[in-house]
Amino acid sequence: MTTKRYYYEPANGHGLPHDPLNAIIGPRPIGWISSQDSEGQRNLAPYSFFNCFNYRPPIIGFASSGWKDSVRNIVQTGEFVWNLTTRALAEKMNESSATLAHNEDEFLVAGLTPAASRRVSVARVAESPVNFECRLSQHLQLSGADGTLVDTWLVLGEVVAVHIDETLLENGIYQTAKAQPVLRAGGPSAYYTIDEAQRFDLIRPDARRAAD
Repeated sequence: MTTKRYYYEPANGHGLPHDPLNAIIGPRPIGWISSQDSEGQRNLAPYSFFNCFNYRPPIIGFASSGWKDSVRNIVQTGEFVWNLTTRALAEKMNESSATLAHNEDEFLVAGLTPAASRRVSVARVAESPVNFECRLSQHLQLSGADGTLVDTWLVLGEVVAVHIDETLLENGIYQTAKAQPVLRAGGPSAYYTIDEAQRFDLIRPDARRAAD
């Protein structure tokens, strides 16, 4: 590291070949969201602005640039499913990002199998080893610091059911690296996965004190 710092103010542009913001906040998990409209038309789309925000109740969320099919479907029906993207499914996830007509099914285009959920009517990706069935808790349009609304929508949902491939559980502990999750990185095409060799462990100070 050096003491030299590249400085810019986002309102005036970054002056670089690609916006570094979402590369710095990363790698980021992928929100591979399945939904359906009120007529039952399926939709499947990946969102790179995605994360988990609460334990009890478990709440996850994603942001959509524009009022896209996923947002419209979820607001209509109040339901969606998050599907874990793994290295084996990366290419199919990418195919599901194609711009299609509303009546086209991304499951079929990407060669994926829709599987029935237990608590919601939206289909899961059968090939994905982890699925979260969700019910809409909030949706809101984002705004800048000056209050100006932007064409981006944040969708938050409570996880009401979880499906986990049992091979990813060892002594009841979920093995993150074993799933080979795909994470979004910088630039227009960079992705990463997780390797067990990159693991390190930290014990929180409160836990250390409790053990003493």
